Amino acid sequence: MLRAGVFLQDRYEILERIGSGGMSDVYKAMCHKLNRLVAIKVLKDEFCSDSSFIAKFKLEAQSAARLAHPNIVSVYDVVDEGNLHYIVMELVEGITLKNYISKKGHLDIKEAIGIAIQMAQGMAAAHEQNIVHRDIKPQNIIISRDGKVKVADFGIARAASAQTMSTTAIGSVHYISPEQARGGYSDARSDIYSLGVTIFEMVTGRVPFEGENTVAIALAHLEDPIPLPSAINPKVPVSLEKIILKCTEKKPEFRYSSAVEVINDLRRALVEPDEDFVQLMPGVDNTAKTVTISQGELAQIKEGSRKTGQIDLPLENIQKSGRDQREDHFREPARQDKKRKAPEKKKIMDDEDVNPQIEKILTGLGVVVAILFVAGLVFLVAKVGGLFNMGVFNKESSPSTEISEEASSSISDTQTYMPDVEGKTLEEAEKLLKEKSLQLNVREYQESEDIPEGQIISQEKKEGEVVEKYSTVYVVVSKGSSKIDLAEFNLTQLDETTATQTLTDKNLRVTIERENSDTIEKGKVIKYTPEKAAEGEMVTLTVSDGPVKEMSSVPNLLEKTEEEAIGLLADAGLVPGKTDVDNSSTVPKGQIISQDAPAGTVIEKGSAIGYVVSSGPAESTNQRYVAAINETYDLSNLIGPGSGSINVKIAIRLKQTVNGEDEYTPLMPATEISGQVLLPVSFSNIEGYPGVRDGEVQVYDVDSGAVLKSYPVTFFPQE
Repeated sequence: MLRAGVFLQDRYEILERIGSGGMSDVYKAMCHKLNRLVAIKVLKDEFCSDSSFIAKFKLEAQSAARLAHPNIVSVYDVVDEGNLHYIVMELVEGITLKNYISKKGHLDIKEAIGIAIQMAQGMAAAHEQNIVHRDIKPQNIIISRDGKVKVADFGIARAASAQTMSTTAIGSVHYISPEQARGGYSDARSDIYSLGVTIFEMVTGRVPFEGENTVAIALAHLEDPIPLPSAINPKVPVSLEKIILKCTEKKPEFRYSSAVEVINDLRRALVEPDEDFVQLMPGVDNTAKTVTISQGELAQIKEGSRKTGQIDLPLENIQKSGRDQREDHFREPARQDKKRKAPEKKKIMDDEDVNPQIEKILTGLGVVVAILFVAGLVFLVAKVGGLFNMGVFNKESSPSTEISEEASSSISDTQTYMPDVEGKTLEEAEKLLKEKSLQLNVREYQESEDIPEGQIISQEKKEGEVVEKYSTVYVVVSKGSSKIDLAEFNLTQLDETTATQTLTDKNLRVTIERENSDTIEKGKVIKYTPEKAAEGEMVTLTVSDGPVKEMSSVPNLLEKTEEEAIGLLADAGLVPGKTDVDNSSTVPKGQIISQDAPAGTVIEKGSAIGYVVSSGPAESTNQRYVAAINETYDLSNLIGPGSGSINVKIAIRLKQTVNGEDEYTPLMPATEISGQVLLPVSFSNIEGYPGVRDGEVQVYDVDSGAVLKSYPVTFFPQE
């Protein structure tokens, strides 16, 4: 441990220790050569004796030094000085994302997306240089005092994982990808998995998987589906939830292929949070048979977990019913593990094979099996003899349900004939069997559409079969139908809306069909199918459309006088609708300019047809309609912390409704600006369409087309 005041390379003055990790201590220092504060990460003594690890550590740190991005903690230098090996890095004054989440419980959705975008931007820059982090987690994310988000330790995680993983690295297992857990190949998609887990923690305040030890957590990453974030925090929108689920797919090929794709979807989720635009790959069931762990291996896991908090056994030896049988191992190798030898395990097995107590147990079981076999054989012979005595194979005998006096005399005093209890209630069956010195036992309850609840569906012994007195008769009892009898809702007395709501309240799906009826009021239910339905089943409601409608063809009213138009409508069984007046330089005053429904359209008789009457040419005017606005729009409200590192392409336009159609006039062309800029929305002379008094100034995202802010304006005529 370095003390304050120590100089490294006659350049870096140690000021104080600011942190400690599994493999290094971090110090705040002053670089007197460039007169700036830096962070120095010094490798701990226990790692300095391994030359191969030192070489790999330096190589990875040097590769990370090539990275230059606002969202990555910069590496300035990699130094060997005697027994000291250290990295000189950018000093970021701020708080780790882990501590930030702990203080707030969970983050606001926009804030979490803003942080995730900056993380992904740093990851994308590293991935372009073929550098994979391998240990993305909130502890390695720093939020500076000015709101910038920076990813730390790029490239260094690979050197650490190649050497050892100590108990201080247990926190990483909560964010580890399945392929890393099984010791397989990891790439940029492994970082994307860890990013997804980090976003999950930001919006829920907890990690997706918890367990008693690292083994349980690693197995959960391998096999358990990630919980839905919205089940923990209902405010999580569907877009962000789908992004998290896609990032954390078990198979890398089902995840985002690059951090750039994640950034694009996150930016869209920021503007359209409730849009379901993320496409997920369907899951694949790779379940396998249960395998059993031996007592020796179980003891080894427990011992290893107590000592190091890590595991050193293949996951395929651990019993997990209905899960994948893994061929890969999740182990964190240490050099001393290489000394373990297989013959010790074999010796234990040999000792267990010669256990005399087990031999005695097996011998006793053999005797019991032999006795049961002989007893079964005797019973079978007696059974066959009884069948012959009963006349089963006598062609002249009566059916088995009719018990003759001769057959009755062929059974012993300890036997009786099985009565028929099917279709009877439990009380009735129990009474009937008791008369025959038999006992009733319900084997199971089953749903039945035909047998009422509480009645017996089937019996193990058939009617007329010879059974031993005081034996147990097993039966299957109906628990009725799980389907709902729709007759109880009186659907045919309800209108479409009420009937639909009644069924959906019972978790039934509804589809509507329509049918004309002279007797059923329009909108009322005529009939429904099926008569009974289970939860989730589709029910079809047939709704009345009233009597068959009389139809008529719309006449041509164009260039007719209003009096002529009214007459034509009356002849067609139609009535005048809304009447408007408008200028026209082509249609004489008093004649029809346009009509609501085109001529020849077939519509219901009695319908109203609106039209516009010409008021002649418009009087010439030199009036202009103008408006003004003076506002500012703060983009950081949309983006959240670190908005200064995000650029957005923004434009401003005027929207007015002219003759029923929306018209747009550009006010500011598309401009890419920083997210922390206060955007001026100030225009002193906006000219609108003649005669149109209202409009709105819109600030919108050029890439997505989404309107970010709109301001209403009023236009005034000017000469």
